[in-house]
Amino acid sequence: MKALLIYLRNYKKETVLAPLFKLLEASFELLVPLVMAAVIDNGIANNDKPYVVRMCLIMVALGIIGLVCSITAQYFSAKAATGFATELRKSLFSHIQNFSYTKMDTIGTSTLITRMTSDVNQVQSGVNLVLRLFLRSPFIVVGAMVMAFTVDVRGALVFVVTIPLLSVVVFGIMLITMPLYKKVQADLDKVLLITRENLVGARVIRAFNKERSEERHFEKSNQELTDAQKYVGKLSGLMNPLTYIIVNGGLIVLIYVGALRVDAGILTQGEVVALINYMSQILVELVKLANLIITVTKAIACGNRIQSVFEEETGIPKGDAIACVMGADGGDETFIEFDHVSMRYKGAGADSLSDISFCVKRGQTVGIIGGTGSGKSSVVNLIPRFYDVSAGQVRVAGKDVKDYQISELRSSIGVVPQKSVLFKGTVAENLRWGREDASEAELWEAVETAQAKEFVEGKEEGLAFKVSQDGKNLSGGQRQRLAIARALVRRPEILILDDSASALDFATDAKLRAAIRQIKGNPTVFIVSQRASSIMYADQILVLEDGEAAGLGTHAELLRDCPVYQEIYYSQFPEEEEGLRKGAQ
Repeated sequence: MKALLIYLRNYKKETVLAPLFKLLEASFELLVPLVMAAVIDNGIANNDKPYVVRMCLIMVALGIIGLVCSITAQYFSAKAATGFATELRKSLFSHIQNFSYTKMDTIGTSTLITRMTSDVNQVQSGVNLVLRLFLRSPFIVVGAMVMAFTVDVRGALVFVVTIPLLSVVVFGIMLITMPLYKKVQADLDKVLLITRENLVGARVIRAFNKERSEERHFEKSNQELTDAQKYVGKLSGLMNPLTYIIVNGGLIVLIYVGALRVDAGILTQGEVVALINYMSQILVELVKLANLIITVTKAIACGNRIQSVFEEETGIPKGDAIACVMGADGGDETFIEFDHVSMRYKGAGADSLSDISFCVKRGQTVGIIGGTGSGKSSVVNLIPRFYDVSAGQVRVAGKDVKDYQISELRSSIGVVPQKSVLFKGTVAENLRWGREDASEAELWEAVETAQAKEFVEGKEEGLAFKVSQDGKNLSGGQRQRLAIARALVRRPEILILDDSASALDFATDAKLRAAIRQIKGNPTVFIVSQRASSIMYADQILVLEDGEAAGLGTHAELLRDCPVYQEIYYSQFPEEEEGLRKGAQ
């Protein structure tokens, strides 16, 4: 939590002025009982009305000055807290953006969302209250005790007993509840995870009639969160009644002692009233302090959770600042090479890829095919370093991808993932994710190559058509074509199409592949697909089975020599297998 305080560096003035004005307010507040005592002992006792009026005007002045100081302190503390939260959220988001796929998989999206929202808000509330009350409340408590000693030493001994008892209660409850609040936030992560899964997978849940099952699952996690909140709430709720009991007990003793000393002529009535007022001030401030402790306890627990995210390494060591891929030499030399590559996902029991080796020349088209879970996506994810190899090397332009700066490497690669994700905004804004300075002509060129021109032109707004969140107002095929166009806008040297045409019909898929072959710059293309028709015209085809290379070659070579490829191809083109049988007979 302490490490997060660096985000207050731009608000040093506010962090000093906020508690300072609160201390000024508290100082004026401590003078009020003395003025009241003077009114009773001098004004009322002597029936001196002008004196009473003067003292009352002084009390009003003290109240107004205190109010101004309080409002000023509130302003500075709110400004510092909101600025702190803004800086923290920005830094946290930036740090999360640098996480590798492995790190994101390990931590979990729902947990990161909770850290970015609920946890940051809790820390913001904690900072706000600390700046306002952390110095003020203890100052009032200690100041009231000191002022009580100036009034009467024996009467003030009640304060000496009361305040330590209150401290034991407040800090004892704080130490007990702090780890419990951390557990509450962890339970909140679970609820958020279930909620997110249900919102994303709403169609699947309804398709399989699992609404009641998911409701029960949510109710169970929600009840666990509720029970945890109730338990820690009950413990925190003990703070106010316990402090009231102790303080009110102190008041009873104080009134009793004060009455005896007034009767003995040692104290005046005004001084007893002043002592009672100081005890009342302590009561009010300790109630505030109790609430502060609860909020700070939550803030510390949440701050530690946020800090744990900052302490996580991004998972991708940055390479040196060497020349980017676009500057690599052309020719017939090997451009991309997989050298005995193996890869294992974190926490997996076995390798997802084992001993994969192949070479690709500049401008070639490589098809990757295999059954579900054979490791097709894993292979192409190693090129832009979405994941790192566990053994072997992936080389681009003769250099290990680990030697490139991540930004330089990925700026030369266009990736179209399996799931086409579009963002809320216009079609043009989505396409310019590929290259911010792309002209409208370049956008239309990419749209035409991706076979999306017809439906984009069919929209009244054209490139200005508003895409809803995640592209929900477009069909699956339209989303895929826009995602392909977005990658093409970048004019990448390496283009990766990870099963990105699965929602397209065969005719559109064929047109798309033909258009990609005509792209300026002749990029090296990787096409991942389960359709043999999508990769059969590739310069070379990698066939995968259970993470291992089952074959590598052209369509004709694999159809002749690779049983795995034969099985895939003939399952999709049974008429050719039938014709082959008849020809053999």
